[in-house]
Amino acid sequence: MRVRTENLTKKFGDSVAVNSFDLTLEEGELTALLGPSGCGKSTTLNMLSGILSVSEGKIYFDDDDVTDMPAQKRGIGLVFQNYALYPHMSALDNIAFPLEIQKVPKKERYERAREMARLVKIEEYLDRKPKELSGGQQQRVAIARALIKNPRLLLLDEPLSNLDARLRLSMREEIRRIQQETKVTTVFVTHDQEEAMSISDKIVLMKSGDLMQEAKPQELYDDPNNLFVATFIGNPPINTLEGYLDGEYFVVKDGEGKIRLDKEYGRKGQEVVLGIRAEAVVFDENDYDIEAPVRNTYTMGKEELAYIDIGKQTICVYLSSDYKLKAGDSVKLRLRDKGVFVFDKQSEERIR
Repeated sequence: MRVRTENLTKKFGDSVAVNSFDLTLEEGELTALLGPSGCGKSTTLNMLSGILSVSEGKIYFDDDDVTDMPAQKRGIGLVFQNYALYPHMSALDNIAFPLEIQKVPKKERYERAREMARLVKIEEYLDRKPKELSGGQQQRVAIARALIKNPRLLLLDEPLSNLDARLRLSMREEIRRIQQETKVTTVFVTHDQEEAMSISDKIVLMKSGDLMQEAKPQELYDDPNNLFVATFIGNPPINTLEGYLDGEYFVVKDGEGKIRLDKEYGRKGQEVVLGIRAEAVVFDENDYDIEAPVRNTYTMGKEELAYIDIGKQTICVYLSSDYKLKAGDSVKLRLRDKGVFVFDKQSEERIR
């Protein structure tokens, strides 16, 4: 099913939680609603589900206007952060419960419940109560319960937040596997960029109720629309230097050095923020744009990072252990074309 919103808005008194949101979710895709706490992503999901009413705008499921349709008639499956399993029921009964509400015969609903259990790989735990299940197992039960109704739309609201780091990693892959097998259109709400980047077909990045950018995961990283997108996506975070433009050069704030760009951007004297991905810096003794001292170096597993001072500002870059750099060394650096962005300081919109 294809989902579309037009001018979707939610107000709580004078506060605008979601602001004129135009969004299209393609059939069979997994879309992540990503952003910091309070950005409106869960509010958007709850309007799609029908749990929250819409202040302004429309919601369409295919060509059907469902804006005012009750939640129970929309054909959705919901999985929340706390899973909301019935503690007195077995895993099997929890999965089958939505069909009991629909008056499906007992034999049929248990057959379908066991089929869903096989899909989410929980079949050996069906006799256990929720308290006897691990967090990951409870999550699988919750997903199976949501899927047993053959939903047109599956909505997942921060489903991994209560799991430890290792289990989150395995369960996000399981969610992706289940979604690809069922082909159900899915919305996944998260504040974790790694979760969104790893399993989504598309990411919708939000800030303060506004849509910042909608794109495939790698496109958000490689081609950010504005400074917020560039700084939110990426680990380590993108380096940002303040300064102004002077022809083909970026002049670091307070005139403490110049960095050569690949061409002229904006207007002379324009105040900008230069964004540099850590991997966009190359050590080059012969053709260099920057000569600067090393503040410190760190080894993080297989990766080594160096912190380089440029004037009174610092950037983080990847390096090879072959250089054997240490604090106080002077290095000569060149910028790649890819991974370097110029943003207007006032509007924060990208110039290049």
